[in-house]
Amino acid sequence: MNFLAHLYLSGEDEKLMVGNFIGDFVKGRKYENYKDSVKQGILLHRQIDYFTDSHLKFREAKKLMVPEFGLYSGIVIDLIYDHLLAKNWNNYSTRNLREYSKWVHAVLLSNFFYLPGRVQGFLPVLIQNRRLESYATVEGIQKSLEIMSRYTSLPPKSKKAIEIMEANMQFFEVNFADFMDDVVNFVENDFGVKVTG
Repeated sequence: MNFLAHLYLSGEDEKLMVGNFIGDFVKGRKYENYKDSVKQGILLHRQIDYFTDSHLKFREAKKLMVPEFGLYSGIVIDLIYDHLLAKNWNNYSTRNLREYSKWVHAVLLSNFFYLPGRVQGFLPVLIQNRRLESYATVEGIQKSLEIMSRYTSLPPKSKKAIEIMEANMQFFEVNFADFMDDVVNFVENDFGVKVTG
């Protein structure tokens, strides 16, 4: 799961959302430096990642990307899942994606001091470029893949990822919907987070 899904799976708890958003940037036991719901959000992020990586549907989706992306296939599927969540947003939330994104931006800005330096550095760009909303379009996901390939070890093959996604869109739609049902149930039942609404 990428940014949008992690935020969504935090429900309405703002501090939990902040922790879930920064989860990838807080390594090891550094989560202990945070308080209360922020700490819980970091731990929730880790549990969601573990659940995702272990899930049959996610593994099935990854197989389609392995020939081109190898060990980085999961990163590509994370972004495709965010695309499918954004594209089908009205199935998951009563608020439209623009309204939700503006609320998230306000939450993150009002909790700016909790954010690690790297996150503080890219948050203004994420907001300015309306990155969360851009996930709803194929162009937005391709741009996100291009950005990631510049700053990480992700192979620079964004066009190929999009080709594979579009050629298998029916599979991805069903695969994602099944996975999303399971991850929402996991977060709600095991962590008491009210996700839907």
